[in-house]
Amino acid sequence: MDVLDRAEQYLHHHGRLIDRLRFEALFRGGSRARVLDALRCYQNEDGGFGHALEPDLRGPGSQPEPVEVAFWILDELDAFDSPLVPAACKYLSSITKGDGGVPFVLPSVRDTVRAPWWETEDDPPGNLVPTASVAGLLHKHAVTHPWLDAATDFCWSKLYAAKEFQPYAARAAVTFLNWVPDRGRAESEFARLRDAILATVTFDLKASGHVHFPLDFAPQPLRLPLFTQDVLDAGLDAMQAAQSPDGGWSGNWLMWTPLVEHEWGGHLTVARLKTLRAYGRLPG
Repeated sequence: MDVLDRAEQYLHHHGRLIDRLRFEALFRGGSRARVLDALRCYQNEDGGFGHALEPDLRGPGSQPEPVEVAFWILDELDAFDSPLVPAACKYLSSITKGDGGVPFVLPSVRDTVRAPWWETEDDPPGNLVPTASVAGLLHKHAVTHPWLDAATDFCWSKLYAAKEFQPYAARAAVTFLNWVPDRGRAESEFARLRDAILATVTFDLKASGHVHFPLDFAPQPLRLPLFTQDVLDAGLDAMQAAQSPDGGWSGNWLMWTPLVEHEWGGHLTVARLKTLRAYGRLPG
């Protein structure tokens, strides 16, 4: 079987419904409306998302990071005209701090089942994760909403002050700088921050543990010149080789309960297929 057939078998054995529907919509000509129907089930009345859309956050209540997960799904469907988006922006407005950013995670997470790293202080500040990624995706799709103006100012302020990054913040910064409309400012800030971003990248493609490889920063071709073509090609070779015998891809971080291994596996399998296709390794 080829890459797609093997991945499809993995998803049929192990994937969540939403990831099976994503695969069908993206690679088999299936219904995109059904993906939106499934995604809607994860959205709460407050407009946020929960219910383990982000598998390491098991609780039903809304948290900031699942909004980013939802927006990446809407991005792949080119569905930012969905009513899910303004509802999510309303939720983001309700949890935004005075500086215009949303926190990484809210204190309400303490009352839920979650991975051990989802911890926070009592009054968490705004964070580039997920503010920058969410803002970047809204800009990509030309969405206008009052939340986005303050969030964009927050991101510029944080990036202007940045001298170093944690990997997830660097990835969020790349998404923001790749899509924010002020291209001159974005390119100038990227040139200044490029070395700090690259310092968070693991170029040893055989490295183990929770590391971040080049294609984690560039899952599709970027406007920004972050990596050379030979780096991307090596990453794509390694990604193809990492498909498991059962057809899926797995995460390189702690799978803290058995259920999340395949929930993440299905999500990541679709993500890896998208990357391979974006770079021409799979038919379009």
